[in-house]
Amino acid sequence: MTGTPTMSLPDRLRAIVGAAHVITDPAAMAPYLLDWRKRYQGAAQAVVRPATTAEVAGVVAACAHARVPVVPQGGNTGLVGGATPSPTGEAVVVSLARLNRVRAVDTANDTITVEAGCILKNVQEVARQHGRLFPLSLAAEGSATIGGNLSTNAGGTQVLRYGNARELTLGLEVVLADGTIWSGLRALRKDNTGYDLKHLFIGAEGTLGIITAATLKLFPLPRAQATALAALPSLQAAVSLLEAARADAGSTLTAFEVMGVNCLTRTVAELPRLRMPLPADQPWYALLEISDHEGEAHATALLEAILTEASAAGHVKDAVIARSLAESQALWALREGIPEAHARAGGNVKHDISLPVSEIPAFVAETHAALAARFPWTEPAVFGHLGDGNLHYNIGTQPGTPIAVAFEHEAEINRIVYEAVAARGGSISAEHGIGQLKQGLLPAYKPTVELALMRRIKQALDPYNVMNPGKIL
Repeated sequence: MTGTPTMSLPDRLRAIVGAAHVITDPAAMAPYLLDWRKRYQGAAQAVVRPATTAEVAGVVAACAHARVPVVPQGGNTGLVGGATPSPTGEAVVVSLARLNRVRAVDTANDTITVEAGCILKNVQEVARQHGRLFPLSLAAEGSATIGGNLSTNAGGTQVLRYGNARELTLGLEVVLADGTIWSGLRALRKDNTGYDLKHLFIGAEGTLGIITAATLKLFPLPRAQATALAALPSLQAAVSLLEAARADAGSTLTAFEVMGVNCLTRTVAELPRLRMPLPADQPWYALLEISDHEGEAHATALLEAILTEASAAGHVKDAVIARSLAESQALWALREGIPEAHARAGGNVKHDISLPVSEIPAFVAETHAALAARFPWTEPAVFGHLGDGNLHYNIGTQPGTPIAVAFEHEAEINRIVYEAVAARGGSISAEHGIGQLKQGLLPAYKPTVELALMRRIKQALDPYNVMNPGKIL
């Protein structure tokens, strides 16, 4: 007498989501197995594309039963390898791309409930159609998904005013490591009924569960926005300008970006569609934006007053204010084009760091000097969200030195940068996450007690380590 044949895991997955949505062909799986920066090449048993939360739960339960690792993936735009499986080929990649529905928009409560596979830009557009603003904004918004944004606690350009992804989230729906569904899609701004569990999953990079939907905050659309680019004699001048702009504009100051002049000149050189509206004769440039609820004239006048005062104080050497939407978009295109331009030029050793704003000028000066003393061929390319203390402190090479040389010395460059960050009370990851790239660095820069607490949480929620193993911890 023979027993009933045991169904294989791929067959179980096909029974849950349909054969068309379980991909096992190597060529078809290939785009899911390589990270955006092409640093990490993984392998997998299958790529599964569920269309509902129930299907996600079924997939996770089947994988958990078989003790097979699960790697959640959104738009695959991450920069630290957090959504790429290991090369062993054991894992199942769960793509959330088909969970792309907007479930509800509540304008009276200023909330929107969306599934994890919704493209960020599409969520912004739906909010705008209802006369509301969803303020999370970043360069990859045309392909990044809400689930990925929440899993890495994405920041972007408007954190100064609205906060990062964590602060924009009211409720979550999550599939836990055993396939259980936690339905926590509350649309409440006040709920003191114990632990706020959603914060465990935001920023956890899929290591504790899979976010399948979220209830997010909306805001009134501003009546007008005023944008300016200012040329600055120093990074300290940028900090002084930020302080003055906050004092005069308050919460209407929605963005304050800083860029080294070499970032902008490289961007214009590599992307001929862009142009520099000011002479490239100062070491630093700031991009400011004010979102106003009174009107365009009021916003522009406020921005002009801030820049005039800063110019009199010697903090601003030159400035241009956008006089139309097209001009504003052109200024933002300069800032948003920096990563693309550097990628075209061969890339660089990247650091996504955060510091108290007051510490940034000294950190940059000291770290530039330390790198130049050890590696005279380095050329820092620094830009980022000065308003919330987040710098992209990237290290390239001077003309005549191939960029490959920088990557050969990446470990030591990282050590110099991260030790300087730690000495000034900063973080080695501000908005990109830990993933695979920085997983081995946490013990050196994270307190032992914090790491122990994180491991205890991981053990409690994912005792068999099936959720995105090898990331963060």
